[in-house]
Amino acid sequence: MRTLRAGLLVLLLQLAAPWAIALNVAFVNPGRSNEAFWLASSQAMQSAADSLGIRLEVLYAEREPKRALEIAQEIAQRPAAKRPDYVILVNEKGTLVESAQALGAAGIKTFAAYSGLLPQERAQWAPRKGLPLLLGSLEPRARDAGYLTARALIQQGLAEKRLAADGKLHMLALAGDRSTPVSIQRNEGLRQALAENPQVELKEQAFGDWRRDLAKEKTQGLLQRYPEAQLLWAASDLMAFGALEALESRERKPGRDMLVSAINTSTEAMQARIDGRFAALAGGHFMTGAWALVMIYDHAQGRDFSDEGLELERPMFMLFSKPEATRFLSRFEGGIGKLDFRPYSKHLNLRLKQYQFGPGALLK
Repeated sequence: MRTLRAGLLVLLLQLAAPWAIALNVAFVNPGRSNEAFWLASSQAMQSAADSLGIRLEVLYAEREPKRALEIAQEIAQRPAAKRPDYVILVNEKGTLVESAQALGAAGIKTFAAYSGLLPQERAQWAPRKGLPLLLGSLEPRARDAGYLTARALIQQGLAEKRLAADGKLHMLALAGDRSTPVSIQRNEGLRQALAENPQVELKEQAFGDWRRDLAKEKTQGLLQRYPEAQLLWAASDLMAFGALEALESRERKPGRDMLVSAINTSTEAMQARIDGRFAALAGGHFMTGAWALVMIYDHAQGRDFSDEGLELERPMFMLFSKPEATRFLSRFEGGIGKLDFRPYSKHLNLRLKQYQFGPGALLK
């Protein structure tokens, strides 16, 4: 009987644990407040916060790096009683170090999600060393997204024998920017797929800066220069949609006259995959911020994640087939809604030895 009572007590304490401490976390969201990916990221984080009893504040930088720095500085200047316990930052266009410095000077712990330190920053500004209150980082393995979509494009192009007059399969590419780690790594995934398929030739890669309008403009030039190209790889859904608009302006039908890939899980992107306008689509990494909250929650409860490392990179992407895109839309079209993140916490699951942050959680 005593053993049963003790077991019930432990269970009750674990169920109550999310509300055992008052934990406040702020997220400096680098995107726009109406941008599908970053809105979904915030929704997933709110779902995690609700599961774990965290008070979450989301502040949008509206794609302005200077604004992201200003937000960090504003948080640091708040009265002590109004400061969050932790701030989640994104290293969008090199803003992480300066933001973490400002917050660290105010005694506020920080954590990097989505994009961590750049290789050239790491030696001087390592977490818990050069930046003592930067606890660590969690990044989706962005290389996977570039590789999965490029490989799927190539496989379909070869299967359909979309070869140019020189016997090669011609590809065009729209990258994000030149400096963000995510952009660099997605490009590395593209290059890996190309290295595995020497019969495919990348004719040109342009930079669309994650923008739909600029991607459309860039694609129009690419199509004019390389009329035999049959594949177009894009590092995000917004840029892929710009490419579709450019194709359609030249009366070329996506899926028939050219195969286009995309990355992200916006409703529009999922529908384009279902309709066949996107030949390949990968996503799932919008959950990164939510997983970061799980790690922060555990840290606050005394269960440090450092046993797995301070700078974590985890596979978070999946390639969506048409049936999987349909299933995803049926579940999340109205927003992310409620998801239970407690099973992923080490504090709440003492037998859990390694974080399980894979994409499978999306479609359970």
